Order: sequence, then C-alpha cells, then structure tokens
Amino acid sequence: MSQEQKTGEEAEDVMQDQPLLAHLLELRSRLFKMIAVVLVVFLAFYPFADDIYAALSGPLRDVLPEGTSMIAIKVASPFLIPMKLALVASIFATVPYTLYQIWAFVAPGLYRHERRLVWPLVVSSTALFYAGAGFAYFVVFPLAFAFFAYVTPEGVSMMTDIGEYLSFVLTIFFAFGVAFQVPIATILLVHTGATTPQALAEKRPYVIVGAFVVGMLLTPPDVISQVLLALPVWLLYELGLLLSRRFVSKEQEDMEDPAGGGG
Repeated sequence: MSQEQKTGEEAEDVMQDQPLLAHLLELRSRLFKMIAVVLVVFLAFYPFADDIYAALSGPLRDVLPEGTSMIAIKVASPFLIPMKLALVASIFATVPYTLYQIWAFVAPGLYRHERRLVWPLVVSSTALFYAGAGFAYFVVFPLAFAFFAYVTPEGVSMMTDIGEYLSFVLTIFFAFGVAFQVPIATILLVHTGATTPQALAEKRPYVIVGAFVVGMLLTPPDVISQVLLALPVWLLYELGLLLSRRFVSKEQEDMEDPAGGGG
C-alpha cells in the first residue's frame, strides 16, 4: 500500500512539474526569438555604425569650437564604440517586438478585461519611450551642449571622448524614456485601486517637487537637462490625471449600462 501511495505522489509531482516545464520552455523559446531578432538587426546596422554614430554625435559636433573635434582616448575605441552603438540601436529598434514577445508570454495568464487593457498600455508605453528619446535628441541635446560650449573656460579646448559621449547620451535617452512613462504609471495606479484621480490631484505640489528631484538624479549635473526633464514629467503627470479621470468615468458607465438596459 505504501508503494502505491509513493507511486501516486510521484505521478502527481510529474503532473505539477509539466506546466512549469512547459512555461520554461516557452520562455526560453521567446528569449531566443528576441535575441535572434536583435542579432539580425545588429548585423543590418553594423555596416552603418559610423554613420549612426555621426548622426548621434551631431548635436555636440554642431557646437564644438572651430578647429576642435571629438577624440578617442583608448586604442580600441574607434572600433568598439560604433559597434556598441550599433548593438544598442538594434535593441532600441526591436523594443516593439520584445514587448510583443513578453505580452504573448504573459497574456494566457490574464483575465479578458486585463488583456484589453494591457495591449493598449504596451503600445502607449513604447510610443512614450520613443517620444522621450526623441525629445532628448531634438530638444535637450542642442540646448545642453550649447550651454556646455558657452561655459567652457577660456583656454580650455572642448574635445569630448567618443566613449564618454556615448555613455552620456545613453543615460539621457534612458532617463527621458523612463520619465515619459508617467501617464502609464498614473493610469495603472488608478486602475489597480491604489489611489484615485482626486488623491493624485491633491498631491500635485509634491509631484512637482519630486519631478525636479528626479531630474536632478537621472540627468547629468547641469540645470538645463534637469529642468527639461522635470517640466515634461509634470506635464505628463497632468496628462495621466486627465486620462485616469476619463478611464474611471468609462468604467462607471460600463457598470451602469447593464442596470440601465434592464430597466
């Protein structure tokens, strides 16, 4: 009898392990797909790595004093930095596909109403991330680099290392891409019941101060970058409040419609 019980327990353990194993295999498959797509795009970008770096460094080179240029202080930098940029650019370009694979993996475990909400949020989050990076490139970089060139002490040549420049701009891209997710975070907080639009509106003064603190922490130590990050965060917070109010109103209408139809 004890042998039969042992056999039954082993069979039950196998049945419990199979779903976990299936999920792990699916996760591995989707990770391989994401990596493969990044590698394919990287191979497509790599021949144009120098051109991509030239475009990325344009806002700085436009304000460099005449007779100066960017420099490479490490022996392998002229080769490694453009290649690193091509890899980062390929990851950046494949964000929609990566998010799709993540969505396809978690979607079966979500309720139907959660699926209807998640997909628009994924698309919106991707668009806002790209918008943040675009804002940094077209607005923040020209102003910040012009400011740096203006305040360079007399007798000092502004000649930036290409590796330091890449680290700088990637940090800015990431900071602005994350900061532009504020509307998504606001909507999720309201949707999960963690807070209400009215409560968020009452905390507006703290949010404004927090936006400037975030700008100070996420950007390099210059006033222009900090202000240019804090102001969009505040405006996006206001946008999130507006959208969350509309979201709550729509949920209330959906809850009231069946009662109205029954009357």
